[in-house]
Amino acid sequence: MSDKEATNEENQMSFLEHLEELRWHLMRSVIAVMVFAIAAFIFYDFIFNVLILAPKNPEFFTNRMFFKLSEYTGVESLKINIHPFQVININMAGQFATHISVSLVIGIIASFPYIFYEFWSFLKPALYDNEKKHARGSIFYTSFLFALGVLFGYYLITPLSVHFLGSYSISNQVLNQINLTSYISSITSIVLASGVIFELPVLIFFLSKIGLVSPEFLKKYRKHSVVLILILSAIITPPDIFSQILVCLPLMLLYEIGIKISKQVQKNQQANLG
Repeated sequence: MSDKEATNEENQMSFLEHLEELRWHLMRSVIAVMVFAIAAFIFYDFIFNVLILAPKNPEFFTNRMFFKLSEYTGVESLKINIHPFQVININMAGQFATHISVSLVIGIIASFPYIFYEFWSFLKPALYDNEKKHARGSIFYTSFLFALGVLFGYYLITPLSVHFLGSYSISNQVLNQINLTSYISSITSIVLASGVIFELPVLIFFLSKIGLVSPEFLKKYRKHSVVLILILSAIITPPDIFSQILVCLPLMLLYEIGIKISKQVQKNQQANLG
């Protein structure tokens, strides 16, 4: 066997070893999701009655806070979800399918920190020591931002969306009886989208590390980013100005934080080159 063939075989084995390692990271992530999903499946009463169905009821925390704010300001339109609508199931296996799908979504959300830990463990050996140093704490910050986005979506966007879409009427001859699948999909999409969107500073960090964005670039296109943020807000919120403003403000703040992060990444890279 020639030296070239030996080198190719060695590189191939190394590549296969990386694939094997990636497979184990993925398997452990899937196991973590399944563990939390099974727990959510078992404690379905808490998941559905206390978490999923709660935002449509007047007793929900956000609804009570908006009611108090309405009493204080005298603005009646701030009273949301004071008349809870009925959620119905029209499919034979609808409730069972919903039980499984919601359990999986809860499993993904609950195991997100561990999933990112596995992802980071796979990438970490390929980083230089200085890159590892600057990326220290990434698991905490990524998990924190995701959890913050999920809570923001659940406690603010969800009750506003439920109120607007659940009470919207084109005629008093049409009764709103919301399908269970439609209700669940709306809430889960809002919560997951909020969690992902709140990862904006992390995305900017990695894009800055590989040189795709810079603080100058982010500042130059700040006005364009506002338009994109407005579009995102319109997608994940009901079409009313109040809800969109509530979503725009934290996203714009995250963008400004991203600019500072990109500036710090650039500063560190220049220090390493010097």
